[in-house]
Amino acid sequence: MDTGKESIVIIDNFQSIRGGKTLDVTGLAADVIEAGHVIIKDTVSGDYKPMPVSDAAYAALPASHEYAGILIASVLKAKPFAAIMVRGTVNQAAAPYSITADIKTALPLIYFTQD
Repeated sequence: MDTGKESIVIIDNFQSIRGGKTLDVTGLAADVIEAGHVIIKDTVSGDYKPMPVSDAAYAALPASHEYAGILIASVLKAKPFAAIMVRGTVNQAAAPYSITADIKTALPLIYFTQD
C-alpha cells in the first residue's frame, strides 16, 4: 500500500472523529482507500462509508447519506479502520478524486486549497 500522499493531501488536521470509525466497504472495488477520500455517513444506520466512485470521479451522494469528513490516512479494504478529519485543510490537487462544490458546502470546517 502506497501511503506517500498523506502528508501532501492532509495539510492541517485540527479535529477528527474521536477514535475513528470502521468503514462499511460493501461493494467497494478498490483494495486501498486513499488519504483524502471523502467519507459519508448513512443517516439511517449510522454506518460510515467511502464516497462511491464511478468513472474515476465521485458518484452522486446516495439517498439517506450525508458527507462526514475526509479520510486522513490510506487504509486497506481488508482493514477499513479510518481516521476521519472534520476540521482542517485539504490539498484538493492531491486528493484521489475531484472535490465538488457540494462536498465543500457540506464540510464548511474543512478548507480546500491547491498547494
